[in-house]
Amino acid sequence: MAQIVYDHVTKRYGDVVAVDDLALRVDDGELLVLLGPSGCGKTTALRLVAGLEEVDAGTVSIGDDVVNDVEPKDRDVAMVFQSYALYPHLTVAKNLEFPLRQRGIDKEERRRRVTEVARTLGLEELLDRKPGQLSGGQRQRVALGRAIVRSPKAFLMDEPLSNLDAALRVQTRADIVALQQRLATTTVYVTHDQVEAMTMGHRIAVMDHGRLQQVAPPQELYDRPANAFVAAFLGSPGMNLVEGEVVTAPAGGWSVRTAGGDVELDAHLPAPPESTERKVVLGVRPEHLRLAPDGSLSARVLLVELLGAESQVICELPDHAHVVVRQVGDQPRPALGEAVRIAVDPAGVHLFAIDGTRLEGGR
Repeated sequence: MAQIVYDHVTKRYGDVVAVDDLALRVDDGELLVLLGPSGCGKTTALRLVAGLEEVDAGTVSIGDDVVNDVEPKDRDVAMVFQSYALYPHLTVAKNLEFPLRQRGIDKEERRRRVTEVARTLGLEELLDRKPGQLSGGQRQRVALGRAIVRSPKAFLMDEPLSNLDAALRVQTRADIVALQQRLATTTVYVTHDQVEAMTMGHRIAVMDHGRLQQVAPPQELYDRPANAFVAAFLGSPGMNLVEGEVVTAPAGGWSVRTAGGDVELDAHLPAPPESTERKVVLGVRPEHLRLAPDGSLSARVLLVELLGAESQVICELPDHAHVVVRQVGDQPRPALGEAVRIAVDPAGVHLFAIDGTRLEGGR
């Protein structure tokens, strides 16, 4: 096992900066998730550790060793791909055995390791089958097994569940988490799925346009996002973001004036000093909004999404900004096009500058 360190790493493709001055440490035994939208640089960052891409600036370390100039085969890491990357002409047993054979491991040790991994992943009855005879979930378990059988310093996983259906994805991510906890192997896991990130990672590193936006444990990211991008990207749906202006409230204190009405600021959110820009972005998650006759915001219902035990009410403010209100239980559902009032829990309000930076004093 070993820690992985990106020390101000940059990777360019011509004029495009795919990874921009990335400084990040993955602790020994940690499962760290690289999260972000397509094209944010997360897969490139993973490939830099694997040695499948060359670093243009900075250093990548595995354990105590800088590996910039180390061949991929000599880095002692195992990568699990989205596409499974199994050999179609080999049986499951031979696929599992292959990386051990490549390293010159003797036959008895190969057999012992394959048997152990097959038992761990529930593959014992599939050892004589070929990949074409397996389901997607079974293929992914074989791909995981081929990585595990090597006992590498680190696992690198590039969106390994994206080809699975929803139910199987939930089960497989639980299996991966349990397996990683048992093996305590340093793991970097790439995904664009924030639900996967929130449920799997010890910490999450959020990236956008090649730059690290924030790294923190899942709940901290959700409760205290560093900027508006993280706030909107994390959550299902993400945080509502509405532009407004800080004004003095009639009863004292401060409010944010939006197109839909004034939102009172809680005591934990002191207004910006007079010398700073008064225009702000107000952030509120859907669970901190409710439909109520005495709500401070006026809006119109665009859509109601029924999700079983809860529903999401998509509303439009007078300036056409959209906000999502989460309803749970047997609350009455509004009709499409209905004029509604939205109450805001002041304790759930976040404030960001117009450029997206979190304002001091924020929740």
